[in-house]
Amino acid sequence: MTDHNANARRALVDSLNHLLADSFALYIKTKNFHWHVKGPQFRDLHLLFDEQAAEIFALTDLIAERVRKNGGATLTSIGAIAARSSIADQDAADLDAEAMVRELVADNRAFIARLREVKEAAGNAGDNATDGIVDDWTDQAEQRVWFLSSVIG
Repeated sequence: MTDHNANARRALVDSLNHLLADSFALYIKTKNFHWHVKGPQFRDLHLLFDEQAAEIFALTDLIAERVRKNGGATLTSIGAIAARSSIADQDAADLDAEAMVRELVADNRAFIARLREVKEAAGNAGDNATDGIVDDWTDQAEQRVWFLSSVIG
């Protein structure tokens, strides 16, 4: 492997680990909102947040496996996740439902931007498998944004 290929592979692993951290952070935030949502839209949002959290959690293993298949080590702790995530924590348990939805829209949009970074890194590393699967992950994230945005109009 040339230095360029090795550097591109390292950059891809780094990008995937950032995506993995964002996945865990987005999962936890979505679950937090699932547990704490209240108001007239409770049932619909409670179910929507739970569905989206399950979808996001399912991605974590797929992302980690791409890291390993590219010769890298995955994140190993909550601290490693916190150090790499760009999704801000939300510790409030009393946000109104609209604030929750708006925050998840913004976070899922940031997640889409991170996916585009991974796709570019995969292309640079010549990793066609990661390049292709990121399109599916992007479609899922775009659907989450669409569903959430539709709730608030």
